[in-house]
Amino acid sequence: MPPLLPVADAREQMLRAAIALGTEQVPILDAHGRVLATDLTAARTQPPFANSAMDGYAVRAQDVTNPPVTLSVSGISAAGRRFEGTVGAGEAVRIFTGAPLPEGTDAIVIQEDVETIVDSGNVTVLEASEPGQYVRPRGLDFHEGETLLNAGMALNAPRTALAAALGHATVEVKRRPTVALLSTGDELVAPGEPCGPDQIVSSNVYGVGAMVNQAGGQARQLGIAPDDPKIIAARLEAGLTDGCDVLVTTGGASV
Repeated sequence: MPPLLPVADAREQMLRAAIALGTEQVPILDAHGRVLATDLTAARTQPPFANSAMDGYAVRAQDVTNPPVTLSVSGISAAGRRFEGTVGAGEAVRIFTGAPLPEGTDAIVIQEDVETIVDSGNVTVLEASEPGQYVRPRGLDFHEGETLLNAGMALNAPRTALAAALGHATVEVKRRPTVALLSTGDELVAPGEPCGPDQIVSSNVYGVGAMVNQAGGQARQLGIAPDDPKIIAARLEAGLTDGCDVLVTTGGASV
């Protein structure tokens, strides 16, 4: 009797015989778990403008070096609605997290470090602020044209979010292999079917199918073939000619 083939050798033989599959475009919503076929570069700069990391007031740092300092509030900058205009000496703009930094300002004083003067339109800054304080600069995350995801990467949840942030509505991915699964044996019945006195429920093939799906493939069940060479051959041929990339059988005996 010839020696059994070691698992490592069997795996090497299978991988050596494997053929690379084609690619397809899929919506980013359906891209989770798929393998990128091409590098993904940023279609835009993120963030596209300097913005505030905190709620507070946008100021010129040089105006608040020696607090307390009272400044005139010129307007509001909110996320999605920037302040139009340029901030000059002695002025400030009420600003909220994510809002564009107004022209002329270079720092944020958080709202906990100011006192508002009721009905005056002014605010008193109690703490000094350095240039860039609480400011997220343009391009902090990435710049247009920068490659952040590479071909061969599997898209997990964070990578899928990043692909969307890069500006990609669709991505090119490797096609998922279709794996046909065939159970063999007179002793097997499908789950939920009545068992004869000498039969058992087929279960291994469902575990294999789950592993196929978990690994990124698409499992296709071919049912149960009895111990009849002609029927087994017909099922195998049907599986191989029905658009399947891999065929796996379970069951059988040593001889």
